[in-house]
Amino acid sequence: MADLERAIEILSKVPLFENLKKRQLQDLGRLFIERTCAPGEVIVPQGRDGYGFFVIASGKAEAVREKADGSKTVVNRFGPGDFFGELALLDNGPRTASVIATEPTECLILPRENFLGVLKRDGEMAVDIMVELARRFRMALDAYY
Repeated sequence: MADLERAIEILSKVPLFENLKKRQLQDLGRLFIERTCAPGEVIVPQGRDGYGFFVIASGKAEAVREKADGSKTVVNRFGPGDFFGELALLDNGPRTASVIATEPTECLILPRENFLGVLKRDGEMAVDIMVELARRFRMALDAYY
């Protein structure tokens, strides 16, 4: 990560990480990879393995789901501070939608393997993050039902 302080600032605002200590944010921040995407570039393709967690540092993107009949629907829009792929941190299942940059976009990416490694070293961080993931999953279920 080229700018650790910037990464920590961004990560501290992500609900999944907002309760972590500065040391833990530093540990995570070192694991993120920066990626810049041009407008129209696919950040993650639908159907491919999850790979990891993404935070939009700058720019905008859309999650687009392609149905079996070939039709496409925008299912979410992302801007600075938004994130996606939290389930990919735990399971390597396929992406349910493509995420496509709609303007020049910078992402911070936390690869799954890096995340699992830090959780094995820091059980307190693991518990804090799992509690937040469970809370988000319950919210999603409540919204669905």
